[in-house]
Amino acid sequence: MTTPPQPQRVLAIMAHPDDIEFMAGGTMANWARNGAELHYCLLTDGNSGSRDPNLTPEQLAVIRREEQRAAGAHFNVASYHFLGYPDGRLFDSVELRLAIARVIRIVRPDTLVTSDPQSYYSPTYLNHPDHRAAGQTTAAAIMPIANTRLAAPELIAEGLEPHDVIHVYLAATGNPTVWIPLEAQDVEAKIASVGAHTSQIGSWPYQQMVRSFTAEAAERARAAGVECEFAEGFVFVNLDRRRPPEPKAE
Repeated sequence: MTTPPQPQRVLAIMAHPDDIEFMAGGTMANWARNGAELHYCLLTDGNSGSRDPNLTPEQLAVIRREEQRAAGAHFNVASYHFLGYPDGRLFDSVELRLAIARVIRIVRPDTLVTSDPQSYYSPTYLNHPDHRAAGQTTAAAIMPIANTRLAAPELIAEGLEPHDVIHVYLAATGNPTVWIPLEAQDVEAKIASVGAHTSQIGSWPYQQMVRSFTAEAAERARAAGVECEFAEGFVFVNLDRRRPPEPKAE
C-alpha cells in the first residue's frame, strides 16, 4: 500500500456541508499544506439537518453554506459549487450526473474525493442514504459523462470540453486500500474545520472524536505497513490510462 502522489488540483464532491470535513478533513489539510488547490462541490445544502421548530429549511440552507465556507477557509478552498438538491432525498439520476459532470469539466481536477457508495452500515452506524447516492452518482458522472464528448452534447454546447479525472478517493469506507498519513497539525486543522459547522456539532465532543478516529485509522494503517501516528483511509481508484486525446471536430 504505497501512498499515491500528491495531487495538484482536488475536487471534493459530497452530499452535505460538513461531509468533507468529517470524512476527509485531515487529508484536505495535508494536501493543502503541501500545495494542492482545493475545490468543493456540495450536492445539497443540508437543510433538513435540524430539529429546531423555529428554523425553516431556507434559513438553515443559508447557515450551512456560510459554515461550509468558514470550514473551507482553513484550507484556502479556491471555489465552492452548491448544487442545492433536496437534503435527504438525493438519488442517482441523469440530471444529477450532468450537474456533477459540469462541475468536473469546469474545475478539471486531477484528483476527486467522494463518499464510498458501498458503505451501508457498521455495528454502530447506519450510513446516510445521501452519502451513498453522492458516491454512486459521482462515479457515474466521472465516466462517461464528464470524460466523453458524445455522452454529454449539452455540456459541449456550454463550451465545456471533456475531462479525465486521474485519481479517485472514496471516503468513509469500511475497506480502505490506501492510507493518507497525517501530521498532528493536519488533525488540528481537521478539528478546526469540523468546529466551523456549529449548527451540527451541538454538544458533541468532536475534538475527541476526530483525534480518536484518526488514531484508530493510523493503527489500521500501521497493520497494513504504513507508519504514521494519524491517518485517514480511502478506497483508491487509479484511472490513469494514458490514452491519447479524442480528436477535435473539424
